[in-house]
Amino acid sequence: MVLKNYMEDAVAQNMGVLIQESGICKCDKCRLDVMALSLNALKPHYVVSEAGNMYAKLSEFDNQNKVDIISAITAAIEKIKTSPRH
Repeated sequence: MVLKNYMEDAVAQNMGVLIQESGICKCDKCRLDVMALSLNALKPHYVVSEAGNMYAKLSEFDNQNKVDIISAITAAIEKIKTSPRH
């Protein structure tokens, strides 16, 4: 069994397109900063079993969950865009 924060996968899946279209620096440091800020703004969703993982994947289809993830990523992108740390 492995403890996993499902939100990491959800943010990573949605982050790519948003970063490509944002005009933000695409270096690893900026990408990781966006990911960290996004995850800090979202409620973690930990799973330890395959059944929990399947339940978490089903939550992707929840519109509010998707909106929350995209909003957190967008806010993080704007913050990093205005003051990158590299």
